Amino acid sequence: MEFFRIRRDIPFMRHAVILNAVSILTFVAAVFFLFHRGLHLSVEFTGGTVMEVTYSQPADLEKVRATVAGLGYQDVQVQNFGNARDVIIRLPVQKGTTSAQQNERVIAALKADTAAGPDATLRRTEFVGPQVGEELAADGLKALAMVVVGIMVYLAFRFEWKFAVATVLANLHDVVIILGFFAFFQWEFSLAVLAAVLAVLGYSVNESVVIFDRVRETFRRQRRMDTEAVINHAITSTISRTIITHGSTQLMVLSMFFFGGQTLHYFSLALTIGILFGIYSSCFVAAAIAMWLGVKREDLVKAPPKKEGEAGDPNAGAQV
Repeated sequence: MEFFRIRRDIPFMRHAVILNAVSILTFVAAVFFLFHRGLHLSVEFTGGTVMEVTYSQPADLEKVRATVAGLGYQDVQVQNFGNARDVIIRLPVQKGTTSAQQNERVIAALKADTAAGPDATLRRTEFVGPQVGEELAADGLKALAMVVVGIMVYLAFRFEWKFAVATVLANLHDVVIILGFFAFFQWEFSLAVLAAVLAVLGYSVNESVVIFDRVRETFRRQRRMDTEAVINHAITSTISRTIITHGSTQLMVLSMFFFGGQTLHYFSLALTIGILFGIYSSCFVAAAIAMWLGVKREDLVKAPPKKEGEAGDPNAGAQV
């Protein structure tokens, strides 16, 4: 299915140096903010108190969140648990305040604020220590590393090692830029955001595979094209497919962003940034790096072995 077809190839690789210079500047800025400001980690990573509160009627999450924020807590996570009457509240660690004292203050404020929902009752409380948060962070980094290694192995077997290196560099470019946005704006980085980052990795790889598959197909059909022309043709011929797939995905992500509430806010925001930069990196960064690494027709299209007796065989016609 195609919305349109471009008859003449667009010379994307003619501007590869400029496009990748912009990518390098964006990447360096993201790394700077990551080291300068750091990530604003959520309770899952830093430790804190988790409270489960139940109401006799469906609770108003926005009013619950406002009530808890009025006690001096920032970036409080409030979400439904199981049904509309059960609410999970995640509180960050406060210096000089114990977990029990936090529970008492919060439940007293919720009971006093009848607008959030009557009859607030504390069902369960749990303290997440910093050690658990460090373990989650370490596991997240391991998951990220395993995804990167898996991508390299897959692409090296399916295409060629130059494409594998180009794709991994482009995908890491996407991940670092997402993290840079979260560091610059100090958005909360939670497990949901980490899941979005891992999803973006797979999403970007899919786009790169489509382009590289078209590169291999073009090398087989158009023997007179050089590498730059082949890559330009591959990107141009997949533009319609890119608009359809990424556009439909982005519509779903935006629906989560606008209507998913606070729980899905940063998850959908990370996906939005990743999708936009994933398109850019797959089409321009990964393709350009593969071109500069010297990918050529022989890397993807292997010449068939010559049979005995064919022209050029020095033993052809020899008598036994």
